[in-house]
Amino acid sequence: MAIGAPVRSSANLPLSIVGLMAKETSWQIICSSVIPSLKQCLLLGRVGWLYKLPPEHPLRRRSFASVTPGPDGRTNGGSPKTGSDVSLKVETTDTKSQSNGTASSPDSSARQPSIPPDWDEKPNLSISAFSQLPSSTFGHNQHMIINSDFKEALRQILWQFRAPIRYAFAYGSGVFPQTASGSKSASTVHPHPSPAISSMQGGQGKMIDFVFGVSYTQHWHSLNLHQHRDHYSAIGSLGSSFVSRVQDRYGAGVYFNPYVTVNGTLIKYGVVNLDTLCRDLSEWDTLYLAGRLQKPVKILRDDPRVRLANQLNLISAVRTALLLLPSEFTEQDLYGTIAGLSYLGDPRMSLPAENPNKVANIVKYQLPNFRRLYAPLIENLPNVAFHDARCTSADWMADPETNATMAQDMDPKKRGNMVRRLPRAFRAKLYFRYQSKFQIPQRDFDRMLEESDDKDPTRVKRQQGGVFEQRVAGDRPEDLRKEVRRSIKSTVQWPSATQSLKAIATAGLVRSIRYVREKMAKHRQGQQRQKETGMPRAGSGSTESKES
Repeated sequence: MAIGAPVRSSANLPLSIVGLMAKETSWQIICSSVIPSLKQCLLLGRVGWLYKLPPEHPLRRRSFASVTPGPDGRTNGGSPKTGSDVSLKVETTDTKSQSNGTASSPDSSARQPSIPPDWDEKPNLSISAFSQLPSSTFGHNQHMIINSDFKEALRQILWQFRAPIRYAFAYGSGVFPQTASGSKSASTVHPHPSPAISSMQGGQGKMIDFVFGVSYTQHWHSLNLHQHRDHYSAIGSLGSSFVSRVQDRYGAGVYFNPYVTVNGTLIKYGVVNLDTLCRDLSEWDTLYLAGRLQKPVKILRDDPRVRLANQLNLISAVRTALLLLPSEFTEQDLYGTIAGLSYLGDPRMSLPAENPNKVANIVKYQLPNFRRLYAPLIENLPNVAFHDARCTSADWMADPETNATMAQDMDPKKRGNMVRRLPRAFRAKLYFRYQSKFQIPQRDFDRMLEESDDKDPTRVKRQQGGVFEQRVAGDRPEDLRKEVRRSIKSTVQWPSATQSLKAIATAGLVRSIRYVREKMAKHRQGQQRQKETGMPRAGSGSTESKES
């Protein structure tokens, strides 16, 4: 329109056209307001109808199991999802053909998710959404690929708890086999297991272990006591307040209910507060749950804060293992050392209460899963690499027969950086040991600890090893290994012992006796297996030592 041209108003238009415009405007207003409301009503009606169905109903199962969030944690519908609702896109490669529980060969993007450099420099452990993680694929290495029907059967067990579970994983030999697939058990322990569980366990009939991460301990136990009073020992009769105090104040902060039947399956589940879990993962104050998550587990409900803390736990496990290993080693040396960290100082390993070949069995039968868990982190470290021509093969990560050789840089400066980035509580124990060994005055040592404090949010200094850390890393290899082992033992020993004693009260006398008998039977079977194969006692890979 030219400047100064007269503007035509609706008054200059014929009445018929004005009427049509008014009708069209009214119709648009009605459509824009009514149709979305109708859609919302239909959606709410569908969701409400689905909730009325039992959890095992195929329509309800398909509705919740098929929700796939995008990189920002949103579903296809666009609404943000919390950790308990997220079903990772990375898990869509689950296959029904994986009857032995080992990982199939995922595509390269799933095997090697990108990890930003220096993501562990100043991690924000107060995040509440997956979109706040360092990258869209961050932590996908933590999600093991298992049979899809078996995974769904495990998730259906979670649906039988009305108390809110924010984070959950299944672990142990009931989920990931630790024996040859051909070995069978005489009987099953499950009263009425689902076909998927029976098929995956191959007739071995093993109890399935779970850990539930919850936000409010007392509230969770209050709801669970009301629904599942039979899961608790006599302690449950004292109320949720007493149960939560026993959980949080003694041992490693976990409350276990063993030998309970849910959905026809015999399970053991432990309850832990999310704050306790994240603290152990990021600082290693007990290594009780951090040690379990250093081995392959099946995460069933995820949480962004736990995922970030667990990634710190995994990279710390690699760094600690490298301090215990020589310049050249194999994959099985590395993974065996990592898997054995949490067993150093565990009283069960010095008593006839555990299979002496436990660590070796875990690594031997779960080698592809260990690769999936740790290979992306190893690729992100500047001082260690795979040195094996077999690693150039497209499907080497899924090959359980490949035991690739690896090498690390023994430069004290680079290893000093690893020492500096060890978990805070564990690093303090190692520092105190070397303070005594190097005879550093207390005042100088306190100043050094203050300068290396990671909890001050105002500090922007990079976590680089100084003179002290380089001196620690440059210690004689056998002396460094001895001090690191002693620091691990001092971390594990007391929480593990008190947790074992607490289990007698929380499980009850009858269940405790049953548990001890089964552990002693495993010990005898392991010793018998040792005699038959001539296999040396496996404790913790290269970390095994009789030094105290």
